[in-house]
Amino acid sequence: MKSIDLMYQTMLAELGQRSLDAAWRADFPPEGRFTPANVKGRKYWYFDIPDGHGGTTRRYVGPADDPAIAQRVADHKRDKDDLRARRRMVNSLTREGGMIAPDAMSGDIVEALATAGLFRLRGVLIGTVAFQCYSGLLGVRLPMAAILTGDADIAQDYAIGREVEDSLPPIVDLLQGADPSFRPVPHRSGAAASSAFQNADGYRVEFLTLNRGSDDDIDQPAKMPALGGASADPLRFLDFLIREPVRTMLLHRSGVPVVVPDPSRYAIHKLMVASRRHTDGQGPAKREKDVRQAALLFEALQQTRRTSDLAFAYNEAWERGPAWREGIRAGAGMMSPEDIGRFSAALVEGAKRNREEIELPFGD
Repeated sequence: MKSIDLMYQTMLAELGQRSLDAAWRADFPPEGRFTPANVKGRKYWYFDIPDGHGGTTRRYVGPADDPAIAQRVADHKRDKDDLRARRRMVNSLTREGGMIAPDAMSGDIVEALATAGLFRLRGVLIGTVAFQCYSGLLGVRLPMAAILTGDADIAQDYAIGREVEDSLPPIVDLLQGADPSFRPVPHRSGAAASSAFQNADGYRVEFLTLNRGSDDDIDQPAKMPALGGASADPLRFLDFLIREPVRTMLLHRSGVPVVVPDPSRYAIHKLMVASRRHTDGQGPAKREKDVRQAALLFEALQQTRRTSDLAFAYNEAWERGPAWREGIRAGAGMMSPEDIGRFSAALVEGAKRNREEIELPFGD
């Protein structure tokens, strides 16, 4: 697995900082412009934003003699220049640095949700779109075959969603801003709430939350106060996946700051998910993709000397009980002999660094 040059890894870090700074200036987006106006002999600043129909929407800013507002106006041109610079950085990272850009639909959807506040409300991007971020996060090139997707999965802890006392705008409106053909998908339980949305081309956006109870709860959507009217499907093992997530960048347009699972947790979780895939429909193909992504991350974590992180995550899952151990065993058993050997070596190396004992899922 070829490493990504340190120059591009440094560039990614700088891009992340710039993008986070830009998120605080969302009130005055680069596509708008400040416009002075005289009202009753006094000068005021307004901000004009294109309305998408050939006109503009005007927003009051404040008096021109306010020093803070004057600084905002002065900074706006610099912010536009920074947006262009960040787009050039994204192009360099993906075209020259070997990092991965999402497909346009995935990028547009995640950008719309991020701008609306999804990650501020402690949502976590999971699934293959999150996997696309690990190339830059770990500093290795990942093969495109393991990265193609036709869906985006979002997770949020129900307790967090209830406690923040805030919410996204209506989810369907956000998605239709990216593609007007998005519609709610009727829930399989017959409930009126929707946890998934799909466009005319079959691209699916699904919301998930923790299931700490019985598997009977999986068939019932959970109402999520912070998700703009969307519900979420409870999913086993999800609490493990989204614990202690990490911030990184989705390399779309000028860069989108996102929150994704820790890569060690993602890899272990994929083994357990693979063990529960159905054997009909798209189940076998998804199971193969789960196992492939896990194996690639095991290799990347070993190559980047992060085996101690992997061993910590593995031991946490292993110690959660028989169902967890069986899921790990079954998923690991689907890997190739070469990948099994690499996984075993990484676990042993990580446990040694952590000064912990470890029980391998396939024996000594």
